[in-house]
Amino acid sequence: MQTNFTAEQLRDPDTASSNAVLRTCVHCGFCTATCPTFLLLGDELDSPRGRIYLIKDMLETGRPATEEVVRHVDRCLSCLSCMTTCPSGVNYMHLVDHARTYIEQTYRRPLPERWLRALLGVLLPRPALFRLALTGARFARPLGRLVPGQSMLAQRIRAMLALAPATVPPPSPVERPRVYPAEGTRKARVALMTGCAQQVLMPRINDATIRLLTRLGVEVVVAKGAGCCGALNHHIGQHERAMALARANIDAWSAEPDLDAIVINASGCGTTVKDYGFMFRSEPESWRVKAEAIAGLTLDITQFLSRFGYTPSREAPGLTVAYHSACSLQHGQQVTAEPKTLLKQAGFGVVEPREPHICCGSAGTYNLLQPEIAGRLRDRKLGNLKATKPDLIAAGNIGCITQLSGDDVPVVHTVELLDWMAGGPRPPGVPD
Repeated sequence: MQTNFTAEQLRDPDTASSNAVLRTCVHCGFCTATCPTFLLLGDELDSPRGRIYLIKDMLETGRPATEEVVRHVDRCLSCLSCMTTCPSGVNYMHLVDHARTYIEQTYRRPLPERWLRALLGVLLPRPALFRLALTGARFARPLGRLVPGQSMLAQRIRAMLALAPATVPPPSPVERPRVYPAEGTRKARVALMTGCAQQVLMPRINDATIRLLTRLGVEVVVAKGAGCCGALNHHIGQHERAMALARANIDAWSAEPDLDAIVINASGCGTTVKDYGFMFRSEPESWRVKAEAIAGLTLDITQFLSRFGYTPSREAPGLTVAYHSACSLQHGQQVTAEPKTLLKQAGFGVVEPREPHICCGSAGTYNLLQPEIAGRLRDRKLGNLKATKPDLIAAGNIGCITQLSGDDVPVVHTVELLDWMAGGPRPPGVPD
């Protein structure tokens, strides 16, 4: 794709990066075949290729974002299925992230939307505040059906109340910084990212991860000062806040000696942490070097277990697991085989649904900000999963688990099943 940025524009590192991305696009349109919003809406501007044209025009002219550009970019899930499909290697993730930051800097959203985005950016990365908010939402949850109208604001209020859990788990000791010693001879030392929303919604995922790793001879560190990866803020254009959260993690993990890996069990977080090197590419060298080192150490929990060696200790349960591949894992990190191989090794029968590459509609805050599209994608995904007639569904991302839960098939994290088969407790909801 030909671009026409000025020399002055290209002095900006973000614009220079976007220019390089744009110039790799050859207009082939392969991306439209795997884009969830194009499949649902049939609008070229709701496809990656259409959004690329809109973003190119916006950045080249230097004009403030228009309502049309904002509407179509906001509808993008950042599922990155287009990147898996693209034969030219267009890094759509970096382009759309730049567009979102530019939109937040140049476009004034309606007051209710500004308030909602600011609220999400403050609450979700802070576990204590998020837990408090969910406790309040639990009491308001029954009133969700009474919210009138079909405006976007009404839809969002209903979606937030519907997604609020009926009960909020108590805080887990895992939230506090400490070292969990390996059982027996120490074979490795890793830092575990405990995350933000996950430790509030399902602290049992981190508990299962620590049990499993320490049982396998891995010392696990929950580093002081580490917290939210910054993805939630980053993907709604709150760039500076995202960078501040990333700096805190880089400092915390860099201070830990002899780490063999940084293990992450929420694939949305893993995709962002693995991109820290790019995010800090124009920062001072001291930060850039540390960020690249942290990104290079980062592994999804299934990557680490596959490389380290996982051995079940229980007899196969005879259950059929429908594996849901989170977009951030299969498209963002290109981790596809490891989770399924580990589940089979643990003794489960593993089945995959039709359209495994299509997003479930969670996508960070997407199911709160675009509830109608997210709901349609959820129904489509659940229909395909249930058609495999599974006993349960496994996924590697808290957003997907939350999005797909509440139906008649239990949804659990992959690591919970691996921990169970290696001596841990049966995950809640899993049938005998």
